[in-house]
Amino acid sequence: MSNFLEQFIEDVKSNVPGYIAVTVTEVSTGVCYVSNSDKKDFDPETASAYNLEVVKAKKNAIEALGLKSAVQDIIITLTNQIHIIDVSENGEYFIYLAVDSTKANLGMTRALLKKYKKDVVSQL
Repeated sequence: MSNFLEQFIEDVKSNVPGYIAVTVTEVSTGVCYVSNSDKKDFDPETASAYNLEVVKAKKNAIEALGLKSAVQDIIITLTNQIHIIDVSENGEYFIYLAVDSTKANLGMTRALLKKYKKDVVSQL
């Protein structure tokens, strides 16, 4: 694992309240560059593979509608978790982050993810 990805994982784990899991995944191939979870029963790579389909479906919908726009992020709220799929500006990869909704604040979580994403964006 590259040093910048290791640092990204550590920053997210240490500073995002309610952290459950995170991945960085390439959109075109589905290759997961890095993954981590604090829960043994939560497989972030499986979640990332399914979320890749969500990203592709949304991109297809945007194209079908003829919109001149791109996906920035997709937020999925579950009864006890928040899942954020943050797509890179060039659409080549996404960061998937899952947090415990009883411990996390959505605005703060998005702000922290944006902050830590900068280092990943500059390296990938």
